[in-house]
Amino acid sequence: MSNFGTVLNRLWPDGDRRIAGLRAGMVASADEVFARHGIDTPLLVAHVMAQLSHECGAGCDVVENLNYTAARMMQVWPSRFPTLAAATPYAHAPRALANKVYNGRMGNAPGSDDGWRYRGRGAAQTTGREGYARLAALTGLDLVGDPDRVNDPRYFLLCGVADFVACGCMPFARADDIVGVTRRLNGGTIGLAQRRAWLARWKEAMADVPIVASPPLAPASSDRPAPSPSPSPSLLPLPSLAPAPPRAGRLATLVAALAAAFRRD
Repeated sequence: MSNFGTVLNRLWPDGDRRIAGLRAGMVASADEVFARHGIDTPLLVAHVMAQLSHECGAGCDVVENLNYTAARMMQVWPSRFPTLAAATPYAHAPRALANKVYNGRMGNAPGSDDGWRYRGRGAAQTTGREGYARLAALTGLDLVGDPDRVNDPRYFLLCGVADFVACGCMPFARADDIVGVTRRLNGGTIGLAQRRAWLARWKEAMADVPIVASPPLAPASSDRPAPSPSPSPSLLPLPSLAPAPPRAGRLATLVAALAAAFRRD
């Protein structure tokens, strides 16, 4: 997908603001991540990236912001903070607030620092010890021991796509059903209007700049073997997992479909 970076840079212009090298890491891993998870049409790329763009603010909101006012806490968690007096001790105290609202659920132990340690991170805003453990099993990464690894540029796209697929979003994405996709990933329809807008942006951008397969290497001469492509020294291979069932013509389908998938007559 040699033009994925062009589209990503257009739609995530500040994508490296929070994590240095984030977009380069995503581009370097995109071919393998998309192939591994069967993201093999422009429609699927658009749906995945629209959801991730919303969840992480196009790379600008990669760690959950828990710096709330007391009044805002009463709106977000009315059962936990029914009065101003109940909310005030946690105002502008992100760590204390995370442990207050997240401990005792999502696999976080009561009376621990789990709520803060496993607050939302990454492309899909993975949250809770159970969420990190589930994503660790999907990716082969030690995310329970090192939850910040979700935001490693090498694995950022992998973690987001794995979460998208594991949530059961793919059938809805194939049907171009953004409401169904959002419900599977979010558990509701929070931010649906913004997610729709992101989907429209990704469709339009990919129609303007078709994402195509990288050109093959030239045939080797008879007396010199073709050189092996060298990985960037700053990037590591993705964890080795059993790949998704192979699909014939994945790249051919992508190349053919991208040029026409979203163009208007």
